[in-house]
Amino acid sequence: MSTPHLPPCPQCSSVLVYPDGDLYICPECGHEWSAVTHAPQRDFESDADLVSEVKDANGTVLANGDSVVVIKDLKIKGAGSGIKSGTKVRNIRIIAPIDGHNISCKIDGVGAIHLKSEFVKKS
Repeated sequence: MSTPHLPPCPQCSSVLVYPDGDLYICPECGHEWSAVTHAPQRDFESDADLVSEVKDANGTVLANGDSVVVIKDLKIKGAGSGIKSGTKVRNIRIIAPIDGHNISCKIDGVGAIHLKSEFVKKS
């Protein structure tokens, strides 16, 4: 079992990494890298201060805690239904982009989801 402060393997993303002196070693793929030059992992909450301005479809700057309205029907991969245009989303969180999705939120009936800012407008 890995310890929470060790980074995952950059080669295979395994979490079974262990330190050996000035190296981190992955037992799954055998990859070794320097523990001295490795930058610590950042979590989603602290990534928000690294993100540049996020703007909605109208060019309005969005911030953590804002409410937005979805402006286009959106399909959700693996789900039978999607998100209808006009759906109000409260308390958004700006995150570092993940496949172009830079808003994290919870939507009633859907759950936690990431959205692209180009498909929402500030309300």
